Amino acid sequence: MQNNWSHHLHQLLGALAGCLLIGFLIGYPLPALTVGLIGYLTWSMVQSRRLYQWLSNPDVDRTPPQSVGLWGDLFDNLHKLHLKNRKTEEKLRTQINRVRESTNAMRDGVIMTDSEGTIEWWNGAAERLLGFREKTDLGQYIQNLIRSPDFKRYFYSKNYEEPLELNSPARPHIRLELQINLYGDNDRMIVAKDVTRLYQLEQMRRDFVSNVSHEMRTPLTVISGYLETLEDNADDLPPKWRRAVHTMSTQSSRMEALITDLILLSKIEIGEQAYDDHLNDVTGILEKIVHDAQALSGEQEHVIQLEITDHRWLRGDEGQLRSAFSNLIFNAVKYTPAGGTITVTWSADSAGGQLSVKDNGIGIDPIHIPRLTERFYRADPSRHQDTGGTGLGLAIVKHVLLNHDGKLDIRSRMGQGSEFICHFPANRLVQRKPEALTPNGNSFENGDPGASPNNNARPGATPDKVEPRG
Repeated sequence: MQNNWSHHLHQLLGALAGCLLIGFLIGYPLPALTVGLIGYLTWSMVQSRRLYQWLSNPDVDRTPPQSVGLWGDLFDNLHKLHLKNRKTEEKLRTQINRVRESTNAMRDGVIMTDSEGTIEWWNGAAERLLGFREKTDLGQYIQNLIRSPDFKRYFYSKNYEEPLELNSPARPHIRLELQINLYGDNDRMIVAKDVTRLYQLEQMRRDFVSNVSHEMRTPLTVISGYLETLEDNADDLPPKWRRAVHTMSTQSSRMEALITDLILLSKIEIGEQAYDDHLNDVTGILEKIVHDAQALSGEQEHVIQLEITDHRWLRGDEGQLRSAFSNLIFNAVKYTPAGGTITVTWSADSAGGQLSVKDNGIGIDPIHIPRLTERFYRADPSRHQDTGGTGLGLAIVKHVLLNHDGKLDIRSRMGQGSEFICHFPANRLVQRKPEALTPNGNSFENGDPGASPNNNARPGATPDKVEPRG
């Protein structure tokens, strides 16, 4: 390209030099040079007009204007560039069409929006699942078409680790799972999956477990009552029946515990259990559970330590929190060898509150950790036979934490013990306010009349260690 430009420049200078030479020969060098320059300028203007007319025609396949010199090369190079761009455009258009055809063949809905939620494109499945209409909905805000507060919060949160489930705005009988992915300049790609069948199966499972558990409770209570009566009068039984009655009573108690956990888990899952959002003295709750855990340890003589480094109160349901905390601490007692050490720590930082239950037992193989919170999952079934565990404790803990905007973190290594950490958000930690007296003499907490007073609260106290009682 540089060589062509130098060649054309030399041609121009040669032509001007020829005009100047002719001017010298006829005695008018400057007028001759001026005439040559005007002629070249006129020729360039004509070529510019031809270029403008050619570029104004959208048919880029038309043969370019014929010319010589610099303008001839310019026409040819522009024509080659147009052809190259045309091929690239056709190739990109073909790829886009293939992507659209493939997405239209998907059973899952795909919606593309900008950062504000303006709908730019969707596939056929999205039109079927969400009821979008091309003539009226293209360019609309997706928040106006999916009118759900949960979806609006999910869309703007930019926290898309977990999908969102909701009913279809166009077909309420369809249950959708929405997953948002960020790309470009905070643009969104929304994938909508039809999970109606899975949702119905899960609902059937919950109903089945709940109904069966309730139906089994009554006959099991009768059986347990008669077995308890027989045990109280064991001296009157033949010796060969005493062991049988004791074994039946033990297994009956185990079944009762299993049914109780099933009913509790079912109520927490489907929201049947009343949720009391009050302030709870974590110190008092943990002291009582640790005391019970020491009694559960009995002759195994575990060393159970309770460390409190924050005395703010936790907002939530006391019954659910007590159930979750006791499951973690009692599990540590059951699965830690005799004489082992169990450390229960309640602390807080800028992220929120944490309950840590740490033991120095045999640990858990990391391969089992992702499934530990599943119902009835047993990392070591033989250990559950010895301890009488129901396999539902960690499932209850997980659902209680979900109800309190928290999460469970499990850390363990074989031979190095285990640590279970409950994380609670900072907005659930509240400084206990001084109690005031009502006109009738009853005390209540300012801002939370439903919370019961507790003298164990010590706002601002220094970190301490509470030794287990009993």
